Amino acid sequence: MNEMVYVVDDDEAVRDSLRWLLEGHGFRVMTFESAERVLGHLERGSSNHRACMIIDVRMPTMTGTELHEELTRKGMSLPVIFITGHGSVPMAVESMKKGAIDFLEKPFNDEQLCSLVAKAFERLKDNGEREDGTRRARELLGRLTPREAQVLERIVAGRLNKQIADDLEISIKTVEAHRANIMDKIEARTMADLMKIALQAKAP
Repeated sequence: MNEMVYVVDDDEAVRDSLRWLLEGHGFRVMTFESAERVLGHLERGSSNHRACMIIDVRMPTMTGTELHEELTRKGMSLPVIFITGHGSVPMAVESMKKGAIDFLEKPFNDEQLCSLVAKAFERLKDNGEREDGTRRARELLGRLTPREAQVLERIVAGRLNKQIADDLEISIKTVEAHRANIMDKIEARTMADLMKIALQAKAP
């Protein structure tokens, strides 16, 4: 999957400068002169890559912070870095509370910006791996019968075999058989594996 940096700034000179800087550090770049333009691009579904976004806070018609809020509302969870000036730092700080990863005041240090972009892609990679793990855990638990799922729920809660047997009104031997089946179906070698998979499946 390709990685792309979206630069959103109404100043053409800034867009050109950031493209030159980022491409010089090996990043692929697309520039947009307005929030509306980048939203249109994203809504067309023309992206097949991981992306982060560098947004100027103060832009006409739709500000950078309004763009960030719109992205969040639409479920487009791209990492966002704000570039700020003209006393707009409080706006950027408020956006960080809503999920933006950082902001830089103009004029900013080129290396610092490139470092933040690299950090944004690291975050995307970590999120992707975590989502893959959650998806896999849910697939494994999907192999369980309803009764096995009930047993697993009680194992995770720390219930002993006898307690599980009493809860479900089955024999201890049946509980043990279910436990063995659960371990086999979710490919868990140890109780630690089982707990990890069960908890991972519950991740948001």
